[in-house]
Amino acid sequence: MEAAAAAVARPGLELCGAWMVVRGGCRLLAARYKEPSQDDLFIYDCTTAGKKPQENKGEDGKSAVKSSDTILACAFSSPGTYFALTDDNKRLILFRTKPSWECLSVRLVTRRCTSLIITAAEDKILVADKSGDVYSYSVAEPENTGTIELGHLSLLLDMALSPDDQYILTADRDEKIRVSLTRAPHNIVSFCLGHREFVSRIFIIPDYPDLLLSASGDCTLRLWEYKSGKEVHCCHLNNLDVHEATKNEKKYAVSRTTYSCEGNYIAILYDCVPTVSIFQLDADAQKLLCKQHISLNHQGWDVAFTETGGLWILQEDKETPLLLYQPVDGQWQPVIEEEGLIKMSKYVRSNWTMFEDSVGKGGCYQNLYKASFDNMAVYLQKKEERLQQHENKRQELLHASNGQTKKVKTEGPYS
Repeated sequence: MEAAAAAVARPGLELCGAWMVVRGGCRLLAARYKEPSQDDLFIYDCTTAGKKPQENKGEDGKSAVKSSDTILACAFSSPGTYFALTDDNKRLILFRTKPSWECLSVRLVTRRCTSLIITAAEDKILVADKSGDVYSYSVAEPENTGTIELGHLSLLLDMALSPDDQYILTADRDEKIRVSLTRAPHNIVSFCLGHREFVSRIFIIPDYPDLLLSASGDCTLRLWEYKSGKEVHCCHLNNLDVHEATKNEKKYAVSRTTYSCEGNYIAILYDCVPTVSIFQLDADAQKLLCKQHISLNHQGWDVAFTETGGLWILQEDKETPLLLYQPVDGQWQPVIEEEGLIKMSKYVRSNWTMFEDSVGKGGCYQNLYKASFDNMAVYLQKKEERLQQHENKRQELLHASNGQTKKVKTEGPYS
């Protein structure tokens, strides 16, 4: 479970309005990428946060579980007023971003977090943890403890809220997407069932708030009318020839997703495959149309669309950590000399030490796939071994019996 929880600990990229946040290790960088001439870099290091939980000591007096200050998950509120993160030390840290960045509170959460989201009303932070529970924390009253809202029997990997905060959706390792009422989470509205592996990503499409997009380790993207649990479209990623070097690769798990209102485009980043795929949502037909594959020279860490349809990519390369693509006649083309790109790339390169522990770490989800066993082959092999052992014993008994019979025949009364 600890290894699975680390699936969300890779570096990340968040955009909201004029702000870009890049996180890696225990630090985050925030700056206005739309204002390249302004030197407004804000850096926060979780090692300075204080308020660490008490360590559980083992029998030898040493800490039973090793923890770090690595950022596990983060998110902007929809209006962009707040930004929240959680780290490996079970801390929930809240910032106000307007008029400038300010740390408002540091509080402890119950368990290590896998996903978080701030309500559209900006009154609560919802935190999903590795044990399958979702807790809510007040934004205005940071001294209040968290309230448990709902629970799964499996590791939670992602979470989404409807734009009106009416529905909360949770996705877990055991293929389930659960739809609940936010005000009464014990009231389950529906389940979206159909994936055959862990559900890595979910989000409600902003322009079509009745539609949910999900991604899974079963190499599919699926569209749902989530209130009824009805699947309306399934896109098989392993039929798309995603990357030339991985044509024989069967596992196309999606690690990141982002949506652009300009044209209803969806970009996805694969785990272990250095490619970004761009789809367009045909809302009338409720289908996803594959438009383009962008091959990367290095493994990608995250992707994010701008409000105008530009696509930012964060990748594990110090020289070119950020890439920017702009749409030209329905195709995304790389941009080289763009002032915002130059500014943000400079900030990332200057702080590259925060990403060094993440370089070359490979995929996030290997530990989440179902283990497959050929039980019949093992059974037949063991059966053959048992039959052979039985035959060997029978032959030994037969030889022993024949030898004793011959000995009896040769013995006479006067011998």
